[in-house]
Amino acid sequence: MKRSTDLLAATYAALAFGTISVSAADTKVVASSKPAHALVALVMGDKGAPAVIVGGTASPHSYAMKPSDAQSVNGAAVFFRISEGLEPFTSKLLKALPKSVRVVSLQEAPGLQLLDRREGGAFETHGHGEHKEHGKRKGGKAGSQHEAEDETDPHFWLSPGNAIAMVDYIASVMSEADRANAAAYKANAATAITGLQALDAELERELKPYAGKPFAVLHDAYQYFEQRYGLTAVASIAVNPEAAPSGKRLSAVRKKLADTGASCVMAEPGMQPKVVAAVIEGSKAKSVVLDPEATQLKPGPELYDGLMRGLMAGVKACFEGKP
Repeated sequence: MKRSTDLLAATYAALAFGTISVSAADTKVVASSKPAHALVALVMGDKGAPAVIVGGTASPHSYAMKPSDAQSVNGAAVFFRISEGLEPFTSKLLKALPKSVRVVSLQEAPGLQLLDRREGGAFETHGHGEHKEHGKRKGGKAGSQHEAEDETDPHFWLSPGNAIAMVDYIASVMSEADRANAAAYKANAATAITGLQALDAELERELKPYAGKPFAVLHDAYQYFEQRYGLTAVASIAVNPEAAPSGKRLSAVRKKLADTGASCVMAEPGMQPKVVAAVIEGSKAKSVVLDPEATQLKPGPELYDGLMRGLMAGVKACFEGKP
């Protein structure tokens, strides 16, 4: 563990994290939400500081855009977003953007491994890991980008392999937008990818003892993380994290926990804590709070590392009975 931690520390030092400044000559870059922002910041290094729209504790699923957000993006050379499926507020934003702003959806990054949304909340209809190629609908027929995003689970940053693909894509975009610094962006991306590979190997090693053990989640955000590390979610409490589940659904989830012997429920910051408590009441299951959208983390290039380590620590704590 120490070796990969040291490598990531060296990665951050090499990219001059924490001391980024912006001059008038810098290419202005804006990112939609924290996961996108972190990866863009890794690539930009000391060549500029990207701005972020959803930088506080709000969820990108339900974020309400402010006039200042539109003004920020209107003045950008490049706007990076995860996808319309994750960040529906960007749909309205894009309609009014000047043609001078290049919009980059990271869901279009070459090499991403995308998964379909799991139907329902208990996952009986869809199995884990139904892969599809970017731009294809189920059945292999080409569909529109909007149709593809409707079907795609948009939490794809929770696989380090996908983060690597996005870093590579960001470097290509930035190299085109700011050719004078193309070599720096490519070098920063290469350094970041080395760190991400080390992080991935560490998480694989640390999570191996929990592979196959059943657990439940508040909402279905972890499919990519689960598949990469062999974890097994058996139910989600809420179909929509913004709406309270019905009594019937709570009963179904309690039964699922009992039938599978699931000992953990993964809650999320500020989301329906009473509902999670009601689900585990009377059982031996424990709950921990995970933060898949990094709502509690400070924006910046260190965020992705902190996000993934936080998920790892939460999974370990829950299964070890130490929430």
